[in-house]
Amino acid sequence: MRVLVATDSIGALSSRQAGEVIATGWRSAGEVSVLPMGEAGAGFVTAYADLAGAVTTSQVTDEAILTTAEGPHTSLLRVSGSSQGLGIPYGKSSRPIGDAIAALLGKQAPERLVVDLAGLWIHDAGAGMLAALGATGDRPLDQGVGGLDGLSRLDLAPAKSLLSGTELIGVVPAAQFDLPLLGLRGITARAGREANAPPEMMLRTDAALEAFARLASAAHAAAPGAGACGGLGFAVLTLGGRLSTGPSLALASSAGQAALHSVDLVVTGCSVFDFASRGGGVVATMAEAASASLSPCIVIAGEVLIGSREMRTMGIEAAYAVRESMLDDQGLDSGGKVSGEELATTAQRVARSWSW
Repeated sequence: MRVLVATDSIGALSSRQAGEVIATGWRSAGEVSVLPMGEAGAGFVTAYADLAGAVTTSQVTDEAILTTAEGPHTSLLRVSGSSQGLGIPYGKSSRPIGDAIAALLGKQAPERLVVDLAGLWIHDAGAGMLAALGATGDRPLDQGVGGLDGLSRLDLAPAKSLLSGTELIGVVPAAQFDLPLLGLRGITARAGREANAPPEMMLRTDAALEAFARLASAAHAAAPGAGACGGLGFAVLTLGGRLSTGPSLALASSAGQAALHSVDLVVTGCSVFDFASRGGGVVATMAEAASASLSPCIVIAGEVLIGSREMRTMGIEAAYAVRESMLDDQGLDSGGKVSGEELATTAQRVARSWSW
């Protein structure tokens, strides 16, 4: 029997840690593979670093928290800000992520650079990031979307030259993978409606983004995913990179392909499996992968708050909770989260029904 365990982080346990604990339930069932996996903005860098055999390091700067990991051929990067707000952050710039990329490339350009784009609350379509990489214009590119008003000239050649020879991959949340940059379904319309922004301000902001996008890369202005993460998806596409979700990137790796080969059972998991989030992108991706391989998929979660009908529309055969309710404080670890011991006990119980 071949079992693949690929979970999101569960409580305080990283994807790899949770996966290894769950795998103990099938210790005697046959071949068990653990595939670390995470979503952009929620454990992706740690999970992918574990997959690539790299060690993450973090440092605090004046503007953000910088997390990096460097493997033999791949470097990982995430820049996270201190807050996420509601509405349009007119003055927020994506320059910190560009500064981090430039610093990394200045040391030794990797063959592949994977960047988690979900850490900053911005709305400038990556203009600040491009400025940090050497792009210039006749308006300031690093003062947020408000600074782009009136832009009529843009030179991206220095930024593209800096990334020459490096494959750039921007990792975005699954919910934003097809998000457009402009128009009625674009980022300005969405964010503006959420905060009841004045219509004239929304129109002016969208027009500024449209002018910037037209000068940067008209071919990518309407591309799916260009609006992801405040428009950072557009900047990555403009530089010749590509977009992916964290789970898709893990499955496309050699380890992911090997783990899926002739798999008999897929086990995934998350902290809370509920109707609103449906377990997140990791659970959804593994359910789709299991369906494609004609294998059953089950979920082990800290808490299960979804009905069987909704669960089965996702392709999940069954879901098992570590605890009836997270409000139950019996047996909690010191952090108030699911402990490894609880998770192992649940996995052993579930495995008795899912072994052959």
